[in-house]
Amino acid sequence: MEEIIKQILTSPVYDVADVTPLEKGKIISDKFKNEIFLKREDLQPVFSFKLRGAYHKIARLPESQRASGIICASAGNHAQGVALSAHRLGIDATIVMPRTTPRIKVNAVERFGVTVVLAGDSYSDAYKQCMKLVEETGMTFIHPFDDIEVIAGQGTIGHELLQQCPDMDIVFIPIGGGGLISGIATYIKYLRPEVKIIGVQPSDSDAMMQSVHEKKIIELETVGIFADGVAVKKVGALTYKIVSELVDDIITVDTDEICSGIKSIYEDTRSIVEPAGALAVAGAAKYVREHKLIGKRIVCINSGANMNFERLQFVSERTRVGEKTEALLAVTIPEKPGSLKKFCKEFIGDKSITEFNYRLMGRGDAHIFVGINTAPDEKKKLCQYMIENGYPCVDLSDNELAKLHIRHMVGGRTDHTTDEVIYRFNFPERPQALTDFLNAMAEDWNISLFHYRMHGGDFGRVLIGFEIPSGEKDEFKEFLKNINYECTDETENPAYNLFL
Repeated sequence: MEEIIKQILTSPVYDVADVTPLEKGKIISDKFKNEIFLKREDLQPVFSFKLRGAYHKIARLPESQRASGIICASAGNHAQGVALSAHRLGIDATIVMPRTTPRIKVNAVERFGVTVVLAGDSYSDAYKQCMKLVEETGMTFIHPFDDIEVIAGQGTIGHELLQQCPDMDIVFIPIGGGGLISGIATYIKYLRPEVKIIGVQPSDSDAMMQSVHEKKIIELETVGIFADGVAVKKVGALTYKIVSELVDDIITVDTDEICSGIKSIYEDTRSIVEPAGALAVAGAAKYVREHKLIGKRIVCINSGANMNFERLQFVSERTRVGEKTEALLAVTIPEKPGSLKKFCKEFIGDKSITEFNYRLMGRGDAHIFVGINTAPDEKKKLCQYMIENGYPCVDLSDNELAKLHIRHMVGGRTDHTTDEVIYRFNFPERPQALTDFLNAMAEDWNISLFHYRMHGGDFGRVLIGFEIPSGEKDEFKEFLKNINYECTDETENPAYNLFL
């Protein structure tokens, strides 16, 4: 710990990084009845804290390693931090990025004059290619988080926080691999051990929380694709040790809560952070609600703002659910004249409708997909009231299939399919991804449904229906295994059965 503290206090990061402001979020503070401050790392020259760790590490390299060049594997903020640092220090650098990396991120790295190598569809593929190049060239690998000097560079944020808000009570910090929280926790706990340090992870990328809980490093089989800045399958040995010893708690938030955090930051700052950059605010909001905190001084690390513009539509759609102000319901009503009018009069009343999807599917019952603005404590009562009055109701507010696909697909039911199965996929956002998929399929398997919407990320969300003869189920499962696109079987999902 003493070595990290020493490096933090003597760090050269301010050659390139800024002392970012700590701003009180007035709206969010009033909303949650606590003083909530935002540490604006999204205002760094590369719009992320990652510059600190990268520059601290690279600036301390001996001349022999500088001469042989440096290399890293990254699709985002670490890549930009390494590229800027190399440019500033006059060192040759190679950045290995997945082929799925959006062009805006590739361009941001290339503008620093470094060499960019595109390899594979995922970070894992890029990392393998990076390690191969390290062996072939002798370049020095710059790790994104599991390195004492990278940790010390990120820890300079902790030094700034104790100067900017010495009487803080709690700090919420995003966790991916753990470098950021390790640096901040080391410095703050050394000087102010009573300050609570709470890590925040996406519920679908919680490698650190699981590792701490199991008391050993856990490697996730898959990670979520929304908060890609913290999508880490396996944390570092050093960061795991520091977090286990110094961090008071780790909590998780889902995609909708992250979107709500992005909105909260926008309302106070008129700035848009990336999903990983909103983790701390999303976690603070959840923690304050669950623990009924009042009057605390809370700091949230806004870790980055490298957001693709195309993702904003998705964020906007999911924010209302994340704030618990929208209920997405599947309601069954009689298929006869006047029933829709009666339903709206009796159950919608003066509530605002955010979504209403319906198409004639038969002459018996009608299934409507409706979004309603409602208070968090009213949703359950509303559903129960509908059921008690003869209107079967299914709450789909937390149903990922419904939120990603069903709400954009009206009239999809058919009586003509046989042996249909439904799968939700993450396709790499690159040319030929669909062609590769189709080429690998058996020629006699029919696609009965297909839905895709661009979300501005490295992976596209795709819903596909297949007609698979009963005797070929094992062959189909082998196909899914070999194609190696992350997928979820949704055949038994109530949203599919009601609407598709």
